[in-house]
Amino acid sequence: MRRRTSISGRTAAVIGTTLAAVVAATAAATTAQGAAPAPTPQSPETQQTVEYFTGPDGHPRHTKVAAPKPLSPADKASIAADGDVTSIVQSGPVDSKLDVVFVGDGYTEAQQEDFHADIRAKWAKMTEVEPYASYTGLFNVWAVDAVSRDSGVSGDPTQDVTRDTALGSAFFCDGTERLLCVDTNKVESYAAKAPAADLVVVLSNSTKYGGAGYNAVSSQVGYDGIATASSDNAQSDQIAVHETGHSLGKLADEYDYGQPGTYSGPEPTEVNLSTLSAEEMTGRQQKWYRWIGQESPDGGTVGAYEGGGYYQFGLNRPTENSIMRTLGREFNLPGREAMIAGFYRHASVLTSRVGTAQSLSRDDRIRVTPAARARVTWYVDGHEVAAARGRTSVEPGSLGVPADGRTHTVTAKAADPTRAVRTPALRKHLSAALTWRVTG
Repeated sequence: MRRRTSISGRTAAVIGTTLAAVVAATAAATTAQGAAPAPTPQSPETQQTVEYFTGPDGHPRHTKVAAPKPLSPADKASIAADGDVTSIVQSGPVDSKLDVVFVGDGYTEAQQEDFHADIRAKWAKMTEVEPYASYTGLFNVWAVDAVSRDSGVSGDPTQDVTRDTALGSAFFCDGTERLLCVDTNKVESYAAKAPAADLVVVLSNSTKYGGAGYNAVSSQVGYDGIATASSDNAQSDQIAVHETGHSLGKLADEYDYGQPGTYSGPEPTEVNLSTLSAEEMTGRQQKWYRWIGQESPDGGTVGAYEGGGYYQFGLNRPTENSIMRTLGREFNLPGREAMIAGFYRHASVLTSRVGTAQSLSRDDRIRVTPAARARVTWYVDGHEVAAARGRTSVEPGSLGVPADGRTHTVTAKAADPTRAVRTPALRKHLSAALTWRVTG
């Protein structure tokens, strides 16, 4: 039998009691995005909205596909016996990091180490994109092994190819070749085996370009949305990055369908769509007015460019062509800001393996780990100890906790000083404090 340094499915389920809270509905379900056409005549209860990508440099599209059937007793038993969990990247405790869960499909029992190698390669490509590149220390990455009978996925290379896989990955979903669908009920059952699941990506064992975004999925496990991507296609990582713009950044799509249409609804809730012009945003101090006129990493200047949220007219986007409009691009400045804030909704700017529930002595050592660029400040009974600024390891006695037999408090605080987040409502996610009780 194959040796693994991993967590069993049962153990992972026990560990996984600390999960991120279920957050607000995804961008696909908001007013502006709800206008996407529904080409299939099925009732809403039997449909799932998915986003798909016709080519590496093309605008995405939306369609509706049949929702999966509830899991049968045989499915549940099979999944319960499967799903070993392996840590790929361990940055810290699950309750203070953003936990990314990769579930594999189309990998046989003998190919699970290949799956793990594919995760490392895909994660390396995803984290080349900002702001991931600057915040890799906020993430844990987990692999959940889903063992398939057949290697590869259905619809690869042609529509008549059928393979028996754990999650039912298949190209030509709903007749669209590049749309790579999965059974989302099975995905949820496998993802639940990880210690925590804030973001879920399905890697399907294929070199064929394709993927999908299930942006309307809001799981009881704790994640919003599922992204699917081909494991060995060099450009499919951009699909996963785009989808995290929805799930983590709560960003809207910035493209239209290339057909005449004028939006006439209320002001969208997403931060990267607006009915306002650049002048109106500036005058009213709304939406991305703080970024207007700034050079954006996706090219050009932040302003108000007509077209977005699937409409040609009536809605404006911040820049001409960000990753929320076309794959292969960067996040624009408002999008990057939203992504960083999204990271910190799940991860903390300050962590410590020294629990705050325990009482410490003056001689105990407290070690903390701040996020990149964040500086730590220390306080005793609410008063800052200026000499300890920037230190990540202290003893309460050295901070000045007196040996008087009374209980005192030691607090560490940190804030991310990045200039990439300007909106006060978002900046509140970028600071944290930890407090310990110390007996002097």
